[in-house]
Amino acid sequence: MPQRLPWTAVSRSLVDCAMGRASADLVIRQGRWVCVQSGEIVPGTDIAVKAGRIAYVGPDAAHTLGPESNVIEAGGRYLVPGLLDAHMHVESGMLTVTEFVRAVAPRGTTGMFVDPHEIANIFGLPGVRLMVAEAALQPINVWVQMPSCVPSAPGLETSGGQIGPEAVREAMTWPGIIGLGEVMNFPGVYSSDEAMHAEIGVTRQARKTVGGHYASPDLGRPFHGYAAGGPEDDHEGTRAQDAVARVRQGMKAMLRLGSAWYDVAAQVKAVTELGLDPRHFILCTDDSHSGTLAQAGHMDRVLRHAIAQGLKPITAIQMMTLNAAEHFGVNADVGQIAPGRYADIVLASDLADFQAEVVVAGGDVIAEHGQWRVDLPIFEYPAEVKQSVHLARALTPGDFVVPAPADRAAGTVRANVIGVIENQAPTRHAVCDLRANAGEVHADPAQDICKVAVVERHRATGGVQAGFVQGFGFNVPCAVASTVAHDSHHMLVVGTDDEAMALAANALAERGGGMLVVRAGQVQAVVELPIGGVMSDERAEVVARKAEAVLAEFRACGCALNNANMQLSLLALAVIPELRISDLGLVDVTRRAHVPVVLPG
Repeated sequence: MPQRLPWTAVSRSLVDCAMGRASADLVIRQGRWVCVQSGEIVPGTDIAVKAGRIAYVGPDAAHTLGPESNVIEAGGRYLVPGLLDAHMHVESGMLTVTEFVRAVAPRGTTGMFVDPHEIANIFGLPGVRLMVAEAALQPINVWVQMPSCVPSAPGLETSGGQIGPEAVREAMTWPGIIGLGEVMNFPGVYSSDEAMHAEIGVTRQARKTVGGHYASPDLGRPFHGYAAGGPEDDHEGTRAQDAVARVRQGMKAMLRLGSAWYDVAAQVKAVTELGLDPRHFILCTDDSHSGTLAQAGHMDRVLRHAIAQGLKPITAIQMMTLNAAEHFGVNADVGQIAPGRYADIVLASDLADFQAEVVVAGGDVIAEHGQWRVDLPIFEYPAEVKQSVHLARALTPGDFVVPAPADRAAGTVRANVIGVIENQAPTRHAVCDLRANAGEVHADPAQDICKVAVVERHRATGGVQAGFVQGFGFNVPCAVASTVAHDSHHMLVVGTDDEAMALAANALAERGGGMLVVRAGQVQAVVELPIGGVMSDERAEVVARKAEAVLAEFRACGCALNNANMQLSLLALAVIPELRISDLGLVDVTRRAHVPVVLPG
């Protein structure tokens, strides 16, 4: 696979090709040029490619043809810049970088800005190095953002790795590092935490982009303090006013459509109804699991959805190409079809019902009609990253008991309960009445309340924190266990039955991590994730099949949530309101404090 060369190494070749003094390597003839830089669609356009970059875009590239030139007849199809995902986490797809690329590039994605803070929370800086090394081998552009918050919520959780300002300073010198990953510790920013501001400062000194993550509906003084602290974008908005506020404060509003986060429809009204300038909005996925990628797509799915919400096709494409490229400072290389840029071009017959028919990346045809035309790299993860689930002992049903207060061993108690919100990352902080008996507080299927527990798995402390969650719909004796548990990635277990929860946790530990479902006293479905407990070492299509089997078992247990495995994975995310559970206890994210599961009498 040819190496992508810098413009300085090929500039004269590009000029010679454009002038007709040298033949093109590839010529695409007679397409409709989606010119995002001018906001128009230009029919009857030819593109000439030399040394992996675009040399000529115009009405007739016949002067660039030579005997060795490869020719693609566009036949009036649209010529679209390669799609870019401006914010996402490869690990959330349960895939390695290579396998994620395998799943998305044939659908038109030719660039990704990835934040590997999942593996960073498990292994620290060495984990990030592995992701950077694998990213550099790909046939498409994969830029890496240095994780900023490891752990995400200091004092409220315990991560496997830690990253501070000096690690960020070092990473800013690495090739492939594009900026600082989402700054999730937003209270640390508006409270002027020294370490958090130091990380942002060294990123700014390196002239790289600072990613944002303000996961609060409060648009008052804390939001203004956060904006003043340096983050340059944010994907955590869920309302039109969130998008408006971010753009007005000089940030880019990133609108996400992931497997379980449906935040585009509400926020895009800032453009379609309020008339804000769309050049300050960016489309992204944030998190997509392998089943979504295989069945529904990636940025192509986002594009179809955004257009269906009322955006003009060219505006939606701008938001996921040129806008993203300019935001990260790589628009001299990607984000538009223009001379000097990498030849990352997608041919499609329809924009509203976008389906990638031919995908060109770096001047090579890498996929046609969903089928790969080039080989992908082989990257081996070292053995030590496949041994990351460390439990002190086998778990028992007693580990999942929620004790009742001594003075209320029987009767009714009030409990803090995590409330799942369909298709959104935030949760509700519910307070519910639950039954206590024989010194234990019990779940209540009638209120759709089951148990949730975090099992510490990095240092084998033996710690288990149990509480309650509402909204999964489980109505049979069952349990699900997962080591995909943002962001510290301990083991999460949710279930209606203590015995099933113990069985699920032990079975998952034996497999070295992943996600599985126990029903009827047996493991019914599992996706093994040996790499850090968050990524598979199998092919994308295999992982997608196993992940879908797990989701089918969620449904067999009574769950009707869309992509319930993604909702499960966020129950421990102690940086998004309102209520979460960590290895240290139940967390009120709004107050940034631990709270008891059972309220005082």
